Amino acid sequence: MQQQPSPDIARVSKTKTLIAVVGPTSVGKTAFAIRLAQQLNGEIVGADSRQIYRYMDVGTAKPSTEQRAAIPHHMIDLIYPNEHYNLALFLRQASSTIESIFRKEKLPILVGGTGQYVWGILEGWQV
Repeated sequence: MQQQPSPDIARVSKTKTLIAVVGPTSVGKTAFAIRLAQQLNGEIVGADSRQIYRYMDVGTAKPSTEQRAAIPHHMIDLIYPNEHYNLALFLRQASSTIESIFRKEKLPILVGGTGQYVWGILEGWQV
């Protein structure tokens, strides 16, 4: 039996809501998140430690060009494989991206399988 993704909903503040779709690779997180984003006026924020790298398309289940065209995706293809990246950089960039989505009065949907990235955002870790 294949595991199905399910959203976790977190309150960032009394007035701001963030949905997180988490789980292992290839369970349908991206397709599910795109449907949510289309229905709820959302944008997708990637939370995957491999999808941030350009050219690392094989084995990362990176959203296709068509999927990225359907709904805005953020935090994907940010850096080259030889560049340094870490949790602190992710938290700063993802938090800024989420705030910009809120300013557009849209719903940020955090999607990915890198636990530290997801929990760092959901729990408001400071670095």
